Amino acid sequence: MPAAAIISKPNKPELKEVISGVVDWLKRHGYEVILDPQSSGHVSDCTCASRDQLHNYKPDFAVVLGGDGTLLAAARALAHAQVPLLAVNLGSLGFLTEISLSELYVHLESIIQQCCVLDERSMLHCRLIREGKIVHECEALNDVVVKATAARLADFELSINGYRVTDYKADALIVATPTGSTAYSLAAGGPILAPGVKALVITPVSPHSLTHRPIVVEESSKVLVEIFVGQEEGFLTMDGQLSIPIQSGDRVECELAKYRVKLMRQKNGQKFFDVLRSKLHWGER
Repeated sequence: MPAAAIISKPNKPELKEVISGVVDWLKRHGYEVILDPQSSGHVSDCTCASRDQLHNYKPDFAVVLGGDGTLLAAARALAHAQVPLLAVNLGSLGFLTEISLSELYVHLESIIQQCCVLDERSMLHCRLIREGKIVHECEALNDVVVKATAARLADFELSINGYRVTDYKADALIVATPTGSTAYSLAAGGPILAPGVKALVITPVSPHSLTHRPIVVEESSKVLVEIFVGQEEGFLTMDGQLSIPIQSGDRVECELAKYRVKLMRQKNGQKFFDVLRSKLHWGER
């Protein structure tokens, strides 16, 4: 029997009705349905599993109900198992979750009819190294951010492929994928990269020197950031959701992950620049 997973953002008032409808549709089309804990309270007679265990049920795809944050969490949980994600926007901004609730069943039908295409997005693999030992590893779809505590500047030493590039004194340093170029990096003055561009962007946040600007490098690059924060602690964050305390002298290594996130789209789905015009209100008078 084919299987499908549902991942949702908690505390959305419309969830009970939406999840009940999706579960009913999936079951009528022969799917076993596996729910994450945020979804399971809205229906009965379905298997429940934590997000990091959903891949064990080998779902053919996962329906992600929420905003971009929910999709980021789903990507970290399922991308390594190559489970395609159908991202439905119940949030506000929705750069990634561009499918509206009204289009949900049209897209589900397109999956049945094999009219979907897979939009593959690169991810970052990040390692936190302390005194020569790896103390944490994680993936990120949007970005990896190294930052000092609030109201504090930190010193960052940037190396790329083993070559020292420069030192920054800044609030934070962002390493972003093309997908993440429209997130925190964009707010910090970084460039917008089209999703298919094979590159990474490194963006300083509020640098102390006007000569420091974002840098775009090949996606095959290995980026190393060493942080110096004095007596204060800093933080390493992934996708703005996972946060790890870091100490002065810690090193953060970033490189392209071995797998990519698969986003399900209709063949005639929205194009990247259509989304940008809509979300950034380009061309409005």
